[in-house]
Amino acid sequence: MHVPIFPLNSIVLPRGRIPLQLFEPRYIDMLTRCLKEDRGFVVVLLRDGLETNSTAAFYDIGTYVRIIDFQQLENGMLGITVEGQSKVAVVKTWRAPDGLNMGDAEYLVEEAELAIPEAFSELPVVLKALLKHPVVNDLDMNVSFSDARDVGWRLTELLPLDKQEKQRLVELQDPLERLERLHALLEALE
Repeated sequence: MHVPIFPLNSIVLPRGRIPLQLFEPRYIDMLTRCLKEDRGFVVVLLRDGLETNSTAAFYDIGTYVRIIDFQQLENGMLGITVEGQSKVAVVKTWRAPDGLNMGDAEYLVEEAELAIPEAFSELPVVLKALLKHPVVNDLDMNVSFSDARDVGWRLTELLPLDKQEKQRLVELQDPLERLERLHALLEALE
């Protein structure tokens, strides 16, 4: 599929939500087209550079998102909330004349829904604590605390990890492998 690419210093995964502030004309035009054509775009993590830099380098595994809410913010910017639909691989990229990153993306195989093994039973507890933060709570995410995918995806989004580690977790296709890695990272943080 031909899609706009939105490089960020944050990630979002399937069923996750993230608020964004748009002020650059290329992204406001993208938003208008997405709403008019009832389609989404792909959020990818920045590898190098700034979000506002048109020559920023980004990873090629990201998430196809849809706009679920938008509003004019007090600071004059346009605020939107997007929700992750599915993980994708960006196989080809180019820059449109307005500077917007565009790409061809392919859906990745959907991860299996799996129960959380007893060895990782504290991970949903950690996630519940993170979801109490007012900014996260305001996103009104519906989380299945018994689904290894959901718990792993939300922890990957919310834990304060460096971006290379977050990207490694995004690229994993096995929910239990992701939980194992998150468990090890949390033990290291303690």
